[in-house]
Amino acid sequence: MSATSFVLEIPSLPRDIIALPVRTPLVQAGDDLPALVHQCLAGMLGPDDVVCVSETAVAIAQGRSIRAETIRPSPLARLLAQRAGSYATMNQPESMQLVLESAGTLRVLAAAAVGAAGRVVGRRGDFYRILGSTVAEIDGYTGTMPPYERHIVLGPKDPQAVATAIAQACGTHVCVVDANDLGKAEVLGASPGLDLQALRVCLSTNPAGNADQQTPVVVLKYRPRPGSSARSPFLAQT
Repeated sequence: MSATSFVLEIPSLPRDIIALPVRTPLVQAGDDLPALVHQCLAGMLGPDDVVCVSETAVAIAQGRSIRAETIRPSPLARLLAQRAGSYATMNQPESMQLVLESAGTLRVLAAAAVGAAGRVVGRRGDFYRILGSTVAEIDGYTGTMPPYERHIVLGPKDPQAVATAIAQACGTHVCVVDANDLGKAEVLGASPGLDLQALRVCLSTNPAGNADQQTPVVVLKYRPRPGSSARSPFLAQT
């Protein structure tokens, strides 16, 4: 079942790009995601369409979701979370604890020290730049739909292989994407032949949503008007 579609008006890309969010059954640990996506998209896909799958759905299907109540934040995690600012993941002690365990205490403390020094001179974001994917791969529990509203979701394993498997099941192009409501989107894995920058721009509006839409799949379609280029803007130049 599809939700309302969006016509994307992006100056750097041709007109008539449509983003179609698709409602799916609730994704659970152990789900066969390629089969689930194929079932939900039966009869909807053209050969040049791109199926964009949320990294959160991939990670949950892989069992990479942890109930916050099962995490015991250390005093250090609580202290760092209090000083993390408004970034939702890091101001949660449970998420900060996972960062400490993943990156190591010394590295996190060094990043925190550099971040504090940067703020003194008006520079922000050093903490996140230093830790990079360690922070980016952890989704906090704020705003996640039930029953995952108190779950912390880790990054997916091998998103490239997941994209390939879903592409084979659906017979079209696929990417695994990390998008949010802050205007940022990153392609974590994709089937061959796609223009990743074009996909990032299309998905920066986060058509899947970040609340309870239950639309972890978005289909990008290009339907040119007469006289427009017939070549899909999603395909890489050859």
